[in-house]
Amino acid sequence: MAEWSARSRREGRSVGFVPTMGALHEGHLALVAEARRSHPSVVCSIFVNPLQFNNLNDLEHYPRQLEADRALLLKTGCDALFAPQADGLFAGFVPTTYSLGAIASHWEGPSRPGHFQGVVNVVERLFHYVRPDAAYFGEKDRQQLTLIRHIAEQERWPVRIVPCPTVREADGLAMSSRNARLNAKDRQKATILYRALTVARELGFQHPIPAVEQAVAATLAQEPDVVLDYFGIADHDTLEPLTQWGDRSMAVALIAAQVGPVRLIDNLTLVR
Repeated sequence: MAEWSARSRREGRSVGFVPTMGALHEGHLALVAEARRSHPSVVCSIFVNPLQFNNLNDLEHYPRQLEADRALLLKTGCDALFAPQADGLFAGFVPTTYSLGAIASHWEGPSRPGHFQGVVNVVERLFHYVRPDAAYFGEKDRQQLTLIRHIAEQERWPVRIVPCPTVREADGLAMSSRNARLNAKDRQKATILYRALTVARELGFQHPIPAVEQAVAATLAQEPDVVLDYFGIADHDTLEPLTQWGDRSMAVALIAAQVGPVRLIDNLTLVR
């Protein structure tokens, strides 16, 4: 893969990269399309990264459909698929303990110990083999995106990190590979996450943050089977939890909850 990328650049073609764990949906394909707008050569990787799962049951049941994904990528105009095996990707590899800073101290950090170290390590490995000019990440995983941008700058990785908007279903549910594990009833219940975030967006900067949190809690109470992990409002750039708006003009509302067998996350940008 590194040789393919190097050849592309020798021929004057920059390389855009979309790292995924497969079970592709329209959100992933939107990332590929965005990469295609800026790069003559586009690579997508599919690798279910064991380093980032602190729940082995989640790892075991993560959807895998490599051949169907390959067909989707061909239709979307992806030039190359990188689908390594773990023993090849991590051959001779010693995991690095990165200085993640305060970004990993909140939200997903306490809920998924070791998750972000696993994410950053596998991203480094993928970048090592693909050697992209730019990598495209969805804003649905806002904390992951923020952290990767932080580490890329800290470690001086020669890759531009490009954020892309969350792609949603018609009813607002953020597209996720995990949605495939929801039955019809749980799928309907899952829309409460977006409805709760919409309440936060409507009230944000108009009312104190505790009042927004109370309104969101009242909305979530409409679906008692949805088990909230966290909801909060954070600084737009650092994701530091906020208790008051201050003079900032933007913030982020983040949510995570268990819906049936699946833990879902989502977020929305709030604008003054």
